[in-house]
Amino acid sequence: MALLQLHHLTLHSLPFTPKLHHSRFSTRKYLRFSFSASASTTMAKQVLVPVANGTEPMEAVITIDVLRRSGAEVTVASVEKELRVDACHGVKIVADALVGDCKDTGFDLIALPGGMPGATNFKDCAVLESVVKKQAAEGRLYAAVCASPAVALGSWGLLKGLKATCYPSFMEQLSSCATAVESIVQQDGKVVTSRGPGTTMEFSVALVEQLYDKEKADEVSGPLLLRPNHGDEYKVIELNPMEWKCNNIPQILVPIADGSEEMEAVMIIDILRRAKANVVVASVGDNLEILASRKVKLVADMLLDEAAKLSYDLIVLPGGLGGAQAFANSDKLVNMLKKQAESNKPYGAICASPALVLEPHGLLKGKKATAFPAMCNKLSDQSFIDNRVVVDGNLITSRGPGTSMEFALGIVEKFFGRPKALELAKVMLFVH
Repeated sequence: MALLQLHHLTLHSLPFTPKLHHSRFSTRKYLRFSFSASASTTMAKQVLVPVANGTEPMEAVITIDVLRRSGAEVTVASVEKELRVDACHGVKIVADALVGDCKDTGFDLIALPGGMPGATNFKDCAVLESVVKKQAAEGRLYAAVCASPAVALGSWGLLKGLKATCYPSFMEQLSSCATAVESIVQQDGKVVTSRGPGTTMEFSVALVEQLYDKEKADEVSGPLLLRPNHGDEYKVIELNPMEWKCNNIPQILVPIADGSEEMEAVMIIDILRRAKANVVVASVGDNLEILASRKVKLVADMLLDEAAKLSYDLIVLPGGLGGAQAFANSDKLVNMLKKQAESNKPYGAICASPALVLEPHGLLKGKKATAFPAMCNKLSDQSFIDNRVVVDGNLITSRGPGTSMEFALGIVEKFFGRPKALELAKVMLFVH
């Protein structure tokens, strides 16, 4: 057995207000399988998440997904002239509304994802600027991650006299309009800021705590499978090591379907495209646009029928209950997976998909694998289920949203080597 290790980001502990500073987002509690947004006993909070051409899709989708899990009503608003935005790394997101439609709505929170030129497009949107300035003037929560604290909030004068953080390369710009601090998540008054893709899940859980309370944050964070300490190193367990071969550039298929877990899908697509793999996103359904598990609308590159005409160095399945069931019911996709396995070519799955797709179709026979904790009882071999990412020869499996980055980086490591995976992990602020 070989053990691959990547050392995780070692930054300061989360510097929240006293209310947040001592919070622990437990992964041991609440390990029940929760595919639908948590029912809230209180009135649903209203949240605005703007998106733009050039938005970082991981940051946008993680924020939307986690907040909807809390029971918040999240409106995804495009600052462009149409609902569909072309986010970074070729990810296409369809918003719920145009930002102009939201200017007279009162929100409990406005949260800006980052990405360039997405943050610049936010800054240049007069309607969004007026909406966020009104939010600040009325003493309500507003937040931003990555480039957006400096490029948008700072440019609008909304961080004066406040401590804030952002992506490292924008820290100098931030220091001209705020007290810049190198924190994973920073709160000062009604403003919460964070650093990048690798800190967005912690950022989003912190927003849940501010909207509701610590109990709700713990309830939401449990099924995410967050690591309890952001600075912990992570491990990819590898058994029966084999070289994953490709001709120059890996050709990778990522199927998506109605009910796919959007965080998992987007993190896999985004990270593999950052590594310069050729990723084909294929809809297992009749339409290119799918409605993911937390109601995020994603647009595939092509339908599975078209994608099936090509060959792949890897086929990798995101989770989500509805999506996994759609995968399992697709004869075409199952046949592609079986052909992939029979050819000893790599394939993988995360969350519900190892248990609901691979196991029933004999694709885990003789293999060690893991899955979402509440689904692991469906695996015939449960000897390695407690590991966050397991590679067994040509198979890679993982547990859930909070392990998706490790899962994708494990794939990068197999195709491109450890140095490339570490380089990407550092860029995303996932390792130090």
